[in-house]
Amino acid sequence: MKRTLLEHISPVIAPSMLKCDFGALNHEMEKLSAAGSDWLHWDVMDGHFVPNLSYGAMVIAGVRERTNAYFDAHLMISEPATYLDDYLKAGCDAITFHIEAVPEPTELLRRIRSQHVAAGLALNPGTPVERILPYVADCDLVLVMSVEPGFGGQTFMPQVLDKVRTLRKVLPPTVRISIDGGISRSTIREAAQAGAEIFVAGSAIFDETEYAAALTELKALAEIGGQSA
Repeated sequence: MKRTLLEHISPVIAPSMLKCDFGALNHEMEKLSAAGSDWLHWDVMDGHFVPNLSYGAMVIAGVRERTNAYFDAHLMISEPATYLDDYLKAGCDAITFHIEAVPEPTELLRRIRSQHVAAGLALNPGTPVERILPYVADCDLVLVMSVEPGFGGQTFMPQVLDKVRTLRKVLPPTVRISIDGGISRSTIREAAQAGAEIFVAGSAIFDETEYAAALTELKALAEIGGQSA
């Protein structure tokens, strides 16, 4: 049986499937499983909310039965409510959407949670953290973007760590803080020290030959940062 969101012990290293080799998707998932990864982060892009297209619920559903990993879907799309049922049916364990796409998110957050799926709210680098604070009571997860959404391989924006620090002070411990964008060996420690618990990493894993070594090193650095928080 898969673990729930709260049962995953921090820090969590979440490979961003946006950076995997989609020509060998099953092989990539096997490599991640063999490396000890039990969490996969699915970045969904619609070409409207963000300028790029990625994959949709059909791809996620197609691999759901091939792994017991926790499926964390990050919907970078303009109308997440319209497509929510597709991602629920695809077997996602957590579904996060953007405050910039849904300015009044309470109903959608509650709709996700009513299906026993973790509900997350994301905010872009330019969005003040105060924008989401009225809604965190209905969140299981808050995702802080540390790059502009829509492209992989961008440079980490350290100024967003002030948002992480604020969130850690005001959120109950049951709400997990995730950070996405530019997470690497050189940035993860500082992000953990600020209070992040879930670290979405793309290039730092998929550009490495040995996934297990990359995951182990990232987790160790996050643990060091968390201990000095």
